[in-house]
Amino acid sequence: MTHLLPEPDSLSLPEQVAQMLVVRASGYLFDHQILYPSWEPKAEVLHHWLTDLGIGGVILLGGSAGEIACRCQQLQEWAAIPLFMAADIEEGVGQRFAGATWFPPPLALAGMVEAGTTIEQAQQSAQAMGAWTAQEALAIGLNWVLAPVVDVNNNPQNPVINVRAFGETPERVSQLATAFIQGARPYPVLTTAKHFPGHGDTATDSHLDLPVITHAIDRIRRIEYPPFQAAIAAKVDGVMSAHLLIPALDPEYPATLSPKILTGELRQKLGFDGLIVTDALVMGAIANQYGANEAAVLAVAAGSDILMMPADPPGAISAVCEAVERGRIPLEQIEASVERIWRAKHKITRYEVEDTSYQHAWETHTPLQIDLDRLGTPEAIDATAKILKGSNVVHGQITAVPDNARTLIIVDDLVDCEFLSRKAPAIDLPRKLGYQVQIVDGHTPEMPLDQVGQPTFLQLFIRGNPFRGSAQLSHKAEAWFEFLLKSEQLQALAIYGSPYALAQFQARLSANIPYGFSYGQMSLAQELVLDSMMKSLG
Repeated sequence: MTHLLPEPDSLSLPEQVAQMLVVRASGYLFDHQILYPSWEPKAEVLHHWLTDLGIGGVILLGGSAGEIACRCQQLQEWAAIPLFMAADIEEGVGQRFAGATWFPPPLALAGMVEAGTTIEQAQQSAQAMGAWTAQEALAIGLNWVLAPVVDVNNNPQNPVINVRAFGETPERVSQLATAFIQGARPYPVLTTAKHFPGHGDTATDSHLDLPVITHAIDRIRRIEYPPFQAAIAAKVDGVMSAHLLIPALDPEYPATLSPKILTGELRQKLGFDGLIVTDALVMGAIANQYGANEAAVLAVAAGSDILMMPADPPGAISAVCEAVERGRIPLEQIEASVERIWRAKHKITRYEVEDTSYQHAWETHTPLQIDLDRLGTPEAIDATAKILKGSNVVHGQITAVPDNARTLIIVDDLVDCEFLSRKAPAIDLPRKLGYQVQIVDGHTPEMPLDQVGQPTFLQLFIRGNPFRGSAQLSHKAEAWFEFLLKSEQLQALAIYGSPYALAQFQARLSANIPYGFSYGQMSLAQELVLDSMMKSLG
């Protein structure tokens, strides 16, 4: 008889606790490529954590899809027990890893319905998005999709959820997020609904500080809970906690550290028996107040099965073990978490081994199957284009390119801008038509807004993102828009990312100024919007 995993009770307490940790690692293969050294350990340290400590999983960021495939093989070979290989790929594998398919953000699916697509058609697109994300994840060795976001984005000022949500109402989010889960479900990957009990109604980024939600219990259960209940009914594998303080549910602890919320509400009242996963424990909302090791203890005591990105993994293991020995955490709770982890790993692992001892479990494993041909297929790109076309907004046409015309492109940070290369359509297509190209970002020195006589096609890349701190337009974007509008130099406008920015500007544009909008910022989104706006130019 073959076994996928050793028996949990064959592991020591530190080994069991280590299985509850998912650590951050660079997707790049070499130490000198590490971009976030405070979060991403060097190879020697990571090897020690996986091989000697028996850490249960890794979350990856950085690198191309091809590099991630090699990285996943490498890390799985280091581990004695099959690893969770996770990534925040809410918008498809290509959102994080170049070469794979990059879907528009989930709010585009709700945008399809607003634009006239039936809810059934939008659900089909959400299901396709889940299916392609799962297939492409597996193709490069990933087995845990940290999606979907099931928060209800009912606050347009929300800087951290924003277009990552599937909608602005519980009904819409439930309909589309469950379709995504159903699309991924046939494949041996895990899905995770996040962020419980609901991160939609805040204007504070929990990556930076601790948001406080002041709503009454009835309102929270009526608005925030239904998408989680729908996801649980759709057999989502995990639920990720939110770093939020909700006094109506727990006046003392944020949700990630709250037994009342994770055990009382999620486990008992909603009946969820899958993996309860913390949001990243290095985030400012938790790390700044509780410290690395105490936060890990509190999260496990609250009911978490998985500690995501603890700041000090060896310290977290020691602290949790000490808490068990001192009676702060029942041993039975650790054992129950490991049982859930084992159920999840049985679902996703494709390794069968004859030897079930912990030390030798991988000696006879079959190689991890990598299939780069499954990335960026025409069918996946067609599914992406269908969502973009169904949610894009275009009003009017650019019918001529005046002398001395320019396209002015404004982004937050050009250095960290993966969607604007030299051949990106937002740059390349206008340039070929005779526009001068000017790019402004947050590091560009302030320029006097007194130029006149230069017709300008303004292109804004703006969306809420974690760590951005605000969902609003940058000062530069607002100032340029005001100046070009008042000086009558605004020839046309394209916005990529935020429907809230579009709403802010739409009412102020005269009928003769063409504009276009896409939820997506990637090359395909740029191409589709510009082709629609410029098709009369040939």
